[in-house]
Amino acid sequence: MSTESLVVNDLARDFPATSTLPVVGSRALDVKLARSREDIQAAQRLRYTIFAEEMGARLHNRIPGLDHDRLDRYCEHLIVRDSFGQVVGCTRILTAEAARRAGGFYSQTEFDLGPVLALSGQFMEIGRTCVHVDYRNGATISALWSGLAAFIAEHRIDYLIGCASIPLGKDGGSEARALYAELARRCLVPEALRVKPHLPLPRHDGLAQNRFAVPPLLKAYLRLGAQIGGEPCVDPDFNVADVFILLSTQQIERRYARHFLDRDQ
Repeated sequence: MSTESLVVNDLARDFPATSTLPVVGSRALDVKLARSREDIQAAQRLRYTIFAEEMGARLHNRIPGLDHDRLDRYCEHLIVRDSFGQVVGCTRILTAEAARRAGGFYSQTEFDLGPVLALSGQFMEIGRTCVHVDYRNGATISALWSGLAAFIAEHRIDYLIGCASIPLGKDGGSEARALYAELARRCLVPEALRVKPHLPLPRHDGLAQNRFAVPPLLKAYLRLGAQIGGEPCVDPDFNVADVFILLSTQQIERRYARHFLDRDQ
């Protein structure tokens, strides 16, 4: 999934209606919030295809072919469709108000978020983000970010939070540890805001020496100005190390802010 051409369109003014976005080849993309059970299940079906079938994740689903959990009922589901109506991308949004009803953010199952949640402002969490294998390009990522931008503007969100994954690989996590160490040197939040993982990624005596590619979703966060919240947490079901992401919507990189979010419109 390339994010090198990440350009986010400003759709905040007309987001409640269906919006036509850039094309993938000749296939126009459309982004909107799910409005029916069928919409949500289409997103859950895509999630299952990618997480279970492609990535081999161990899901705890009760409905065959769908990736679902207890938080889905509390979330808004943002979906991207192509011109044939197929869901080709999705993410879910959990606001602070909805998180209170749900018993907390998903990120709190992996990290102690006390220092971050003490910040003053409105939070929202995104998660379960995925894109169909045939649509992993800048246009689809742009579509998702455009929908998120509109939601942020409408609800006056101050902080975007979530978990971004680094594959553990077959070496016990030394590659993930090496990539985290490299990113932490330039993207780590101040000490006072550091979160603590419930299942920390083990430290290694010797880190892998090669340079490793930053996973696409994590790269997209960082390009917008997000920071890493602290030490990674191991997610054994997905065989990844998750890092907590904190993005202040007031500090989005200037080169993307004009496209991503304009609160004055």
